Amino acid sequence: MLEALEEAKKAFAQGEVPVGAVAVYEGKVVARAFNQVESLKDASAHAELLCLKKAASVLDRWRLLGVTLYTTLEPCSMCAGALFSFRIDRLVWGAPDIRQGADGSLVSLLTIKHPIHEIEIARNVLSEQSAVLMKTFFEQRRKNS
Repeated sequence: MLEALEEAKKAFAQGEVPVGAVAVYEGKVVARAFNQVESLKDASAHAELLCLKKAASVLDRWRLLGVTLYTTLEPCSMCAGALFSFRIDRLVWGAPDIRQGADGSLVSLLTIKHPIHEIEIARNVLSEQSAVLMKTFFEQRRKNS
């Protein structure tokens, strides 16, 4: 999760909402990413999606069985769907997202029994560090606008 926080700090430095993600397979980081919605002008350029795509490319397969995704923010509905589609084994997330969180904060997509795949989930891991980064980012944004 500390690696994901480093990715989130990169997003922050570039004026992106500070969310970072890291994919780990067999104890090794195989992909990392941070939000790039603004720079790519793409609403789907969330850290989780970018990281999953990179991991699939590195591992040369779309089924990411055996992969753990660490992300600093509770995934949204779009990212939750991708987690099931990519078949990751485990998700570790940091701060809850009351605006878009799909693991119980707004909706509960990740807790619904999926017909073909289960994801082990660890919630609120280093949540304070993730939340402080988000809060600071949005305070600065409001101050500058």
